[in-house]
Amino acid sequence: MAANYLHGVETIELLNGTVPISVVKSAVIGLVGISPSGPKQTLTLVNNAQDAAQFGPPLTGLNIPQALDAIFKQGAGTVLVVNIWDETAMATTVTDEVSAAVASRKVKTAFNPVGAAAVVVKNSAGSTTYTVGTDYTIDVYGNLVILNAAITDGLTLKFTYKKLNAAGVIAALVIGTVDGSTEARTGFKCFVDSYNLFGFKPKIFIAPGYSSLNTVAVEMIAQADLHKAFAYLDAPAGTTVAGAIAGRGPASTINFITASKRARLFFPMLKAYDIATDTIIDTPYSQWAAGVRAAVDSNEGYWISASNHEIKGILGTERKISAAINDATTDANLLNEKGITTVFNSFGTGLRLWGNRSASFPASTAPSNFENVQRTADIMHESIELAMLQFVDKPITQAVIDSVRASVNAFIRSLISRGAIVDGKCTYNPALNSAPELAAGHVLFSLDFMPPTPMERITFNSFIDINLLASIK
Repeated sequence: MAANYLHGVETIELLNGTVPISVVKSAVIGLVGISPSGPKQTLTLVNNAQDAAQFGPPLTGLNIPQALDAIFKQGAGTVLVVNIWDETAMATTVTDEVSAAVASRKVKTAFNPVGAAAVVVKNSAGSTTYTVGTDYTIDVYGNLVILNAAITDGLTLKFTYKKLNAAGVIAALVIGTVDGSTEARTGFKCFVDSYNLFGFKPKIFIAPGYSSLNTVAVEMIAQADLHKAFAYLDAPAGTTVAGAIAGRGPASTINFITASKRARLFFPMLKAYDIATDTIIDTPYSQWAAGVRAAVDSNEGYWISASNHEIKGILGTERKISAAINDATTDANLLNEKGITTVFNSFGTGLRLWGNRSASFPASTAPSNFENVQRTADIMHESIELAMLQFVDKPITQAVIDSVRASVNAFIRSLISRGAIVDGKCTYNPALNSAPELAAGHVLFSLDFMPPTPMERITFNSFIDINLLASIK
């Protein structure tokens, strides 16, 4: 019986037929790190270099601005940042540091100043405190330009300021916590709120400088499992080629001892220009790789491998990695053989990301050990799951079953036309849906599909055929 009395005629619209399925965002990077600037212990959306500016310049040791710079150098990316900066633990005071002699009206602090406190500048005796803007100017890197004519070349000054205390950034702070009473989250625990806040979740997790810690790597893999994402793990600084390979074995002492299909292993560190020190420094590979992956997603498609794409903005590698396209004994090939992604650098090639496999290889030889295959499956699954919300709690009828099946198959056809999958289909098998299961409100659909695997190995069978000499006239 209708809920309200009606003496007349009415029309009730019923939803049948297909519904559109939207592809979830894939080029989303979850970054945990430190910077004195920017929001703390909350998810912050960064879409471009302008958004990144809130975390300050890429000072030495501050991995958030450095990672954002590396990511956006590749040309694309959406980043959800969690800044775990705690000045009490992560900054230490430098008191009355004696400067080098003033030269050409310039002098510099020994370290990059960090934190909220201003740099206090005094004369060498400590009896006079100078005023910024009147006696000198100072930039974020600690470079002073002297304005006071009484401060001549050859004099020294005293500086009091705060510098980074790298030892204060411990694994527990990166991993994060959940407050039992307020449910406030820190570190990697913050990402559980990403979908509710932004409508998407990270698909790549990085913690440059900290993912080489075993405990952090374990947490990153757990987060990747939770969000159907990948954890990009760096080998520790100073690791050798032999050490990286041995790190995959039972005697491993590094974070490469995992067979997770959600982990990518990156070696070695990559060299880049550091504006803070005006030198070339070693930087974590993961931040560059995340940017390359995001750029490939945006420009070519999430189903395309990130391997064999040039890494923009780097100047070399921490370790020399031998590479040749047709030599199985090179470092690059031996590392790939163990599931480690490295750099291909041969004559005229530039520095290229080299490797397709997750840490599940070589233990697993299933197609899903290719990162692009697993990511395609993840994105396809999540897109379908989210679109099915509108069918949840609908009556189990033939019309609704047909609508679900038709909607998913329409989505599959769109993926086939884009090249994201080779083929696929969604089916409903009555034999798998018993009357008791349907009566309990449970419906089972089968999903079969195959993403394209990367053409990682090309072989030519070559024959010298003397019969071809007959063509000579």
